[in-house]
Amino acid sequence: MATNQTPLYEDSLKAGSRMVNFAGWQMPVQFTGLIHEHQAVRKEVGIFDISHMGILLLEGNNPKDALQSLVPTDLNRIGPNESIYTVLLNEKGGIIDDLIIYDLGVNNNNIENILLIVNAASTESDKNWIEKHLFPKNISIKDIKENKILIAIQGPKTIEILQEFIDISLKLIPPFGHRQVQIQNLELTTSESMFIAHTGYTGEQGFELLLSADTGKALWRKLIQKGVTPCGLGARDTLRLEAGMHLYGNDINSETTPFEAGLGWLVHLEMPSNFIGRRALEKQAQEGVKNRLVGLKMQGRAIARHGYKVIHNGHPIGQITSGSWSPTLNKAIALAYVPIEYSKIGSILTILIRGTEYPATVVKRPFYKRKRESLSSSKEH
Repeated sequence: MATNQTPLYEDSLKAGSRMVNFAGWQMPVQFTGLIHEHQAVRKEVGIFDISHMGILLLEGNNPKDALQSLVPTDLNRIGPNESIYTVLLNEKGGIIDDLIIYDLGVNNNNIENILLIVNAASTESDKNWIEKHLFPKNISIKDIKENKILIAIQGPKTIEILQEFIDISLKLIPPFGHRQVQIQNLELTTSESMFIAHTGYTGEQGFELLLSADTGKALWRKLIQKGVTPCGLGARDTLRLEAGMHLYGNDINSETTPFEAGLGWLVHLEMPSNFIGRRALEKQAQEGVKNRLVGLKMQGRAIARHGYKVIHNGHPIGQITSGSWSPTLNKAIALAYVPIEYSKIGSILTILIRGTEYPATVVKRPFYKRKRESLSSSKEH
Protein backbone atom coordinates (compact mmCIF):
# COMPACT_ATOMS: atom_id res chain seq x y z
CA MET A 1 0.00 0.00 0.00
CA ALA A 2 1.46 3.35 -1.02
CA THR A 3 1.96 5.69 1.92
CA ASN A 4 3.96 8.51 0.34
CA GLN A 5 2.47 11.56 -1.33
CA THR A 6 4.41 14.26 -3.16
CA PRO A 7 3.78 17.94 -2.32
CA LEU A 8 1.81 18.14 -5.59
CA TYR A 9 -0.62 15.36 -4.64
CA GLU A 10 -3.57 17.68 -3.90
CA ASP A 11 -2.86 19.80 -6.98
CA SER A 12 -2.84 16.67 -9.10
CA LEU A 13 -6.21 15.60 -7.74
CA LYS A 14 -7.66 19.05 -8.45
CA ALA A 15 -6.36 18.78 -12.03
CA GLY A 16 -8.34 15.56 -12.47
CA SER A 17 -5.61 12.96 -12.03
CA ARG A 18 -6.25 9.26 -11.51
CA MET A 19 -3.77 8.06 -8.90
CA VAL A 20 -1.91 4.74 -8.70
CA ASN A 21 0.65 3.17 -6.40
CA PHE A 22 4.11 3.54 -7.96
CA ALA A 23 7.25 2.56 -6.02
CA GLY A 24 5.47 3.28 -2.74
CA TRP A 25 4.11 6.65 -3.88
CA GLN A 26 0.65 7.85 -4.83
CA MET A 27 1.31 9.14 -8.36
CA PRO A 28 -0.93 10.38 -11.20
CA VAL A 29 -1.18 7.82 -14.01
CA GLN A 30 -3.17 10.18 -16.22
CA PHE A 31 -5.13 13.44 -16.20
CA THR A 32 -7.07 14.12 -19.42
CA GLY A 33 -6.03 10.86 -21.07
CA LEU A 34 -2.83 9.13 -22.11
CA ILE A 35 -3.06 9.90 -25.84
CA HIS A 36 -3.81 13.58 -25.29
CA GLU A 37 -0.98 13.95 -22.78
CA HIS A 38 1.48 12.05 -24.99
CA GLN A 39 0.69 14.20 -28.03
CA ALA A 40 0.88 17.40 -25.97
CA VAL A 41 4.52 16.60 -25.15
CA ARG A 42 5.37 15.62 -28.73
CA LYS A 43 3.71 18.70 -30.27
CA GLU A 44 3.62 21.40 -27.58
CA VAL A 45 4.57 21.07 -23.90
CA GLY A 46 3.65 18.92 -20.91
CA ILE A 47 4.54 18.92 -17.22
CA PHE A 48 5.20 15.94 -14.93
CA ASP A 49 5.42 15.61 -11.16
CA ILE A 50 8.55 13.50 -10.62
CA SER A 51 9.00 14.38 -6.94
CA HIS A 52 9.06 10.67 -6.08
CA MET A 53 12.58 10.36 -7.55
CA GLY A 54 15.53 10.00 -5.17
CA ILE A 55 17.87 12.96 -4.68
CA LEU A 56 21.25 12.23 -3.10
CA LEU A 57 24.05 14.72 -2.38
CA LEU A 58 27.71 13.72 -2.07
CA GLU A 59 30.02 16.23 -0.37
CA GLY A 60 33.71 16.18 0.40
CA ASN A 61 37.15 16.15 -1.17
CA ASN A 62 36.98 14.86 -4.77
CA PRO A 63 33.57 13.10 -4.48
CA LYS A 64 33.60 12.47 -8.22
CA ASP A 65 36.88 10.57 -7.95
CA ALA A 66 35.47 8.52 -5.08
CA LEU A 67 32.29 7.71 -7.03
CA GLN A 68 34.32 6.67 -10.08
CA SER A 69 34.95 3.23 -8.58
CA LEU A 70 31.19 2.55 -8.65
CA VAL A 71 30.35 3.47 -12.25
CA PRO A 72 31.76 2.42 -15.66
CA THR A 73 31.51 5.90 -17.20
CA ASP A 74 34.47 8.31 -17.11
CA LEU A 75 33.32 11.06 -14.73
CA ASN A 76 36.26 13.25 -15.74
CA ARG A 77 34.29 13.96 -18.91
CA ILE A 78 32.12 16.41 -16.99
CA GLY A 79 32.90 19.51 -14.98
CA PRO A 80 30.87 22.00 -12.93
CA ASN A 81 27.42 22.74 -14.42
CA GLU A 82 27.54 19.52 -16.45
CA SER A 83 25.96 16.11 -15.90
CA ILE A 84 26.19 12.57 -17.21
CA TYR A 85 23.93 9.52 -17.44
CA THR A 86 25.39 6.28 -16.10
CA VAL A 87 24.69 3.09 -14.13
CA LEU A 88 25.65 1.50 -10.83
CA LEU A 89 26.95 -2.06 -11.31
CA ASN A 90 27.43 -5.19 -9.23
CA GLU A 91 30.47 -7.48 -9.53
CA LYS A 92 28.83 -9.42 -12.40
CA GLY A 93 28.38 -6.20 -14.38
CA GLY A 94 24.63 -6.26 -13.69
CA ILE A 95 22.85 -2.92 -13.43
CA ILE A 96 21.82 -2.01 -9.87
CA ASP A 97 20.26 1.27 -11.02
CA ASP A 98 20.56 3.96 -13.67
CA LEU A 99 21.04 7.56 -12.63
CA ILE A 100 22.22 11.02 -13.62
CA ILE A 101 25.25 12.56 -11.91
CA TYR A 102 25.36 16.38 -11.72
CA ASP A 103 28.66 18.14 -10.96
CA LEU A 104 27.73 21.09 -8.70
CA GLY A 105 31.31 22.34 -8.28
CA VAL A 106 32.12 23.87 -4.88
CA ASN A 107 29.63 25.33 -2.41
CA ASN A 108 29.95 28.48 -0.30
CA ASN A 109 32.14 26.57 2.17
CA ASN A 110 34.51 25.60 -0.66
CA ILE A 111 33.39 21.94 -0.45
CA GLU A 112 32.89 19.94 -3.64
CA ASN A 113 29.38 18.62 -4.33
CA ILE A 114 27.78 16.22 -6.75
CA LEU A 115 24.08 15.49 -7.02
CA LEU A 116 22.59 12.12 -7.95
CA ILE A 117 19.03 11.67 -9.24
CA VAL A 118 18.08 8.00 -8.82
CA ASN A 119 14.97 5.88 -9.27
CA ALA A 120 12.31 6.15 -6.54
CA ALA A 121 12.24 2.45 -5.67
CA SER A 122 16.06 2.30 -5.45
CA THR A 123 16.79 5.41 -3.37
CA GLU A 124 17.50 3.67 -0.06
CA SER A 125 19.32 0.69 -1.60
CA ASP A 126 21.42 2.99 -3.79
CA LYS A 127 22.37 5.12 -0.79
CA ASN A 128 23.35 2.02 1.19
CA TRP A 129 25.33 0.59 -1.74
CA ILE A 130 27.25 3.83 -2.28
CA GLU A 131 27.97 4.24 1.45
CA LYS A 132 29.25 0.67 1.65
CA HIS A 133 31.55 0.84 -1.39
CA LEU A 134 32.59 4.51 -1.51
CA PHE A 135 36.28 5.10 -0.79
CA PRO A 136 37.73 7.17 0.80
CA LYS A 137 35.19 7.34 3.59
CA ASN A 138 35.48 11.12 4.12
CA ILE A 139 32.70 11.71 1.57
CA SER A 140 29.28 12.36 3.09
CA ILE A 141 26.13 11.13 1.33
CA LYS A 142 22.66 12.24 2.30
CA ASP A 143 19.14 12.22 0.96
CA ILE A 144 18.25 15.90 0.45
CA LYS A 145 14.77 15.55 -1.03
CA GLU A 146 13.02 16.50 2.23
CA ASN A 147 9.78 18.15 1.03
CA LYS A 148 11.14 19.46 -2.25
CA ILE A 149 9.35 19.31 -5.59
CA LEU A 150 10.92 17.87 -8.73
CA ILE A 151 9.15 18.84 -11.96
CA ALA A 152 9.84 17.83 -15.56
CA ILE A 153 8.63 20.19 -18.28
CA GLN A 154 8.99 18.63 -21.73
CA GLY A 155 8.08 19.40 -25.34
CA PRO A 156 9.06 21.61 -28.31
CA LYS A 157 7.50 24.72 -26.73
CA THR A 158 9.26 24.28 -23.37
CA ILE A 159 11.63 27.24 -23.71
CA GLU A 160 8.89 29.51 -25.04
CA ILE A 161 6.72 28.82 -21.97
CA LEU A 162 9.32 28.41 -19.21
CA GLN A 163 11.59 31.33 -20.10
CA GLU A 164 9.25 33.88 -18.48
CA PHE A 165 10.01 32.44 -15.04
CA ILE A 166 13.82 32.14 -15.31
CA ASP A 167 16.26 35.02 -14.88
CA ILE A 168 18.76 33.80 -17.49
CA SER A 169 18.33 32.67 -21.08
CA LEU A 170 17.51 28.96 -21.18
CA LYS A 171 19.51 28.81 -24.40
CA LEU A 172 22.62 29.25 -22.23
CA ILE A 173 22.01 25.81 -20.69
CA PRO A 174 23.23 23.15 -23.13
CA PRO A 175 21.96 19.54 -23.19
CA PHE A 176 22.93 17.89 -19.90
CA GLY A 177 23.91 21.29 -18.54
CA HIS A 178 22.47 22.64 -15.30
CA ARG A 179 22.40 25.88 -13.33
CA GLN A 180 21.18 27.44 -10.12
CA VAL A 181 18.84 30.20 -11.31
CA GLN A 182 16.55 32.82 -9.81
CA ILE A 183 12.80 32.44 -10.22
CA GLN A 184 10.84 35.45 -11.40
CA ASN A 185 7.24 36.45 -12.19
CA LEU A 186 5.69 34.20 -9.55
CA GLU A 187 4.72 36.99 -7.11
CA LEU A 188 6.95 35.51 -4.41
CA THR A 189 7.47 37.43 -1.18
CA THR A 190 11.20 36.67 -1.29
CA SER A 191 13.63 35.98 -4.12
CA GLU A 192 14.15 32.25 -4.51
CA SER A 193 16.52 30.13 -6.56
CA MET A 194 16.06 26.71 -8.05
CA PHE A 195 18.13 23.97 -9.67
CA ILE A 196 17.38 23.52 -13.37
CA ALA A 197 18.83 20.80 -15.63
CA HIS A 198 18.49 20.35 -19.38
CA THR A 199 17.54 16.68 -19.06
CA GLY A 200 14.41 14.59 -19.46
CA TYR A 201 12.84 11.18 -20.05
CA THR A 202 10.64 11.78 -23.09
CA GLY A 203 12.96 12.24 -26.07
CA GLU A 204 11.85 15.87 -26.40
CA GLN A 205 13.32 19.24 -25.58
CA GLY A 206 12.93 19.75 -21.86
CA PHE A 207 14.15 20.64 -18.39
CA GLU A 208 13.91 19.23 -14.89
CA LEU A 209 13.46 21.60 -11.96
CA LEU A 210 14.21 21.10 -8.26
CA LEU A 211 12.68 23.68 -5.93
CA SER A 212 10.91 24.22 -2.61
CA ALA A 213 7.41 22.87 -2.09
CA ASP A 214 5.65 26.26 -1.94
CA THR A 215 7.44 27.66 -4.97
CA GLY A 216 7.03 24.41 -6.86
CA LYS A 217 3.28 24.49 -6.31
CA ALA A 218 3.11 28.12 -7.45
CA LEU A 219 5.07 27.34 -10.61
CA TRP A 220 3.02 24.19 -11.34
CA ARG A 221 -0.23 26.17 -11.09
CA LYS A 222 1.08 29.06 -13.20
CA LEU A 223 2.29 26.73 -15.96
CA ILE A 224 -1.06 24.94 -16.10
CA GLN A 225 -2.81 28.33 -16.27
CA LYS A 226 -0.65 29.08 -19.29
CA GLY A 227 -1.90 25.96 -21.04
CA VAL A 228 0.83 23.47 -20.18
CA THR A 229 -0.71 19.97 -20.10
CA PRO A 230 -0.29 18.03 -16.82
CA CYS A 231 0.87 14.50 -17.65
CA GLY A 232 0.93 11.24 -15.75
CA LEU A 233 2.98 8.06 -15.60
CA GLY A 234 1.10 6.56 -18.55
CA ALA A 235 2.26 9.19 -21.03
CA ARG A 236 5.72 9.23 -19.44
CA ASP A 237 6.01 5.51 -20.19
CA THR A 238 4.85 5.68 -23.83
CA LEU A 239 7.07 8.71 -24.48
CA ARG A 240 10.19 7.11 -23.03
CA LEU A 241 9.49 3.83 -24.85
CA GLU A 242 9.20 5.59 -28.22
CA ALA A 243 12.51 7.32 -27.43
CA GLY A 244 14.13 3.95 -26.65
CA MET A 245 14.82 4.80 -23.01
CA HIS A 246 15.09 2.06 -20.42
CA LEU A 247 12.78 1.52 -17.46
CA TYR A 248 14.64 0.11 -14.48
CA GLY A 249 13.09 -3.14 -13.29
CA ASN A 250 11.74 -3.90 -16.76
CA ASP A 251 14.41 -3.32 -19.42
CA ILE A 252 17.43 -3.29 -17.13
CA ASN A 253 18.09 -4.93 -13.76
CA SER A 254 20.84 -6.56 -11.71
CA GLU A 255 20.94 -9.51 -14.13
CA THR A 256 21.45 -7.43 -17.30
CA THR A 257 24.70 -5.73 -18.28
CA PRO A 258 25.15 -2.46 -20.18
CA PHE A 259 26.40 -4.38 -23.24
CA GLU A 260 23.31 -6.58 -23.29
CA ALA A 261 21.00 -3.59 -22.79
CA GLY A 262 22.46 -1.52 -25.63
CA LEU A 263 24.15 0.81 -23.13
CA GLY A 264 27.70 -0.08 -24.12
CA TRP A 265 28.36 3.62 -24.79
CA LEU A 266 28.32 4.11 -21.01
CA VAL A 267 31.24 1.71 -20.52
CA HIS A 268 34.64 3.39 -20.83
CA LEU A 269 37.09 0.50 -20.54
CA GLU A 270 39.82 2.73 -21.98
CA MET A 271 40.02 4.71 -18.72
CA PRO A 272 42.62 3.44 -16.22
CA SER A 273 40.24 3.58 -13.24
CA ASN A 274 38.98 0.35 -11.77
CA PHE A 275 35.26 0.05 -11.04
CA ILE A 276 32.90 -2.58 -9.66
CA GLY A 277 31.98 -4.97 -12.47
CA ARG A 278 34.93 -4.06 -14.68
CA ARG A 279 36.31 -7.61 -14.96
CA ALA A 280 32.93 -9.00 -15.96
CA LEU A 281 32.48 -6.30 -18.61
CA GLU A 282 36.02 -6.76 -19.95
CA LYS A 283 35.28 -10.46 -20.39
CA GLN A 284 31.96 -9.73 -22.06
CA ALA A 285 33.60 -7.17 -24.37
CA GLN A 286 36.05 -9.86 -25.49
CA GLU A 287 33.64 -12.77 -25.79
CA GLY A 288 30.52 -10.89 -26.88
CA VAL A 289 27.03 -11.09 -25.41
CA LYS A 290 24.67 -14.05 -25.63
CA ASN A 291 21.49 -11.97 -25.38
CA ARG A 292 20.64 -8.46 -26.52
CA LEU A 293 17.81 -6.01 -25.96
CA VAL A 294 16.07 -5.32 -29.28
CA GLY A 295 13.31 -3.06 -30.52
CA LEU A 296 10.24 -4.70 -32.04
CA LYS A 297 7.44 -3.35 -34.21
CA MET A 298 4.31 -5.46 -34.33
CA GLN A 299 3.08 -6.11 -37.87
CA GLY A 300 -0.58 -5.86 -36.85
CA ARG A 301 -2.45 -3.99 -34.14
CA ALA A 302 -1.89 -6.54 -31.36
CA ILE A 303 0.09 -5.08 -28.44
CA ALA A 304 2.99 -6.99 -26.88
CA ARG A 305 3.00 -6.38 -23.12
CA HIS A 306 5.63 -6.86 -20.42
CA GLY A 307 6.20 -10.57 -19.76
CA TYR A 308 4.81 -11.91 -23.05
CA LYS A 309 6.95 -14.63 -24.64
CA VAL A 310 8.97 -14.11 -27.80
CA ILE A 311 8.75 -17.15 -30.09
CA HIS A 312 10.86 -18.47 -32.98
CA ASN A 313 9.84 -21.63 -34.85
CA GLY A 314 7.46 -22.50 -32.05
CA HIS A 315 10.07 -22.24 -29.26
CA PRO A 316 10.32 -19.49 -26.61
CA ILE A 317 13.56 -17.51 -27.02
CA GLY A 318 12.89 -14.47 -24.85
CA GLN A 319 10.27 -12.19 -23.38
CA ILE A 320 8.95 -8.67 -23.72
CA THR A 321 10.37 -6.21 -21.17
CA SER A 322 8.30 -3.17 -22.22
CA GLY A 323 5.50 -2.85 -24.76
CA SER A 324 2.77 -0.41 -25.70
CA TRP A 325 0.84 1.24 -28.50
CA SER A 326 2.88 4.14 -29.92
CA PRO A 327 0.61 7.19 -30.37
CA THR A 328 3.27 8.90 -32.51
CA LEU A 329 3.94 5.99 -34.88
CA ASN A 330 0.42 4.54 -34.73
CA LYS A 331 2.06 1.13 -34.23
CA ALA A 332 2.53 -1.31 -31.39
CA ILE A 333 6.18 -1.30 -30.25
CA ALA A 334 8.14 -3.26 -27.68
CA LEU A 335 11.54 -4.09 -26.21
CA ALA A 336 12.71 -7.66 -25.59
CA TYR A 337 15.83 -9.63 -24.77
CA VAL A 338 16.56 -12.30 -27.37
CA PRO A 339 19.60 -14.48 -28.20
CA ILE A 340 22.15 -12.60 -30.28
CA GLU A 341 21.45 -14.71 -33.39
CA TYR A 342 17.87 -13.35 -33.50
CA SER A 343 18.77 -9.71 -32.88
CA LYS A 344 19.60 -8.66 -36.43
CA ILE A 345 17.60 -5.72 -37.79
CA GLY A 346 14.84 -7.04 -40.03
CA SER A 347 14.52 -10.41 -38.30
CA ILE A 348 10.95 -11.65 -37.98
CA LEU A 349 9.93 -13.04 -34.59
CA THR A 350 6.53 -13.83 -33.12
CA ILE A 351 4.96 -12.78 -29.83
CA LEU A 352 2.63 -15.09 -27.93
CA ILE A 353 -0.44 -13.04 -26.98
CA ARG A 354 -3.28 -14.89 -25.23
CA GLY A 355 -2.44 -18.17 -26.97
CA THR A 356 -1.96 -16.72 -30.48
CA GLU A 357 1.34 -15.88 -32.19
CA TYR A 358 1.64 -12.44 -33.79
CA PRO A 359 4.58 -11.43 -36.04
CA ALA A 360 6.98 -8.64 -35.10
CA THR A 361 10.02 -7.16 -36.85
CA VAL A 362 13.32 -6.34 -35.14
CA VAL A 363 13.95 -2.63 -35.78
CA LYS A 364 16.58 -0.06 -34.93
CA ARG A 365 16.13 1.94 -31.73
CA PRO A 366 14.99 4.53 -30.85
CA PHE A 367 11.59 4.09 -32.44
CA TYR A 368 11.13 7.88 -32.49
CA LYS A 369 13.71 10.64 -32.75
CA ARG A 370 12.79 14.28 -32.72
CA LYS A 371 14.12 16.71 -35.28
CA ARG A 372 17.26 18.03 -33.68
CA GLU A 373 17.76 21.72 -33.07
CA SER A 374 21.19 23.18 -32.44
CA LEU A 375 20.38 23.57 -28.74
CA SER A 376 19.05 20.18 -27.94
CA SER A 377 20.96 17.38 -29.64
CA SER A 378 21.35 15.09 -26.65
CA LYS A 379 20.63 11.71 -25.20
CA GLU A 380 18.15 12.38 -22.41
CA HIS A 381 17.43 10.36 -19.31
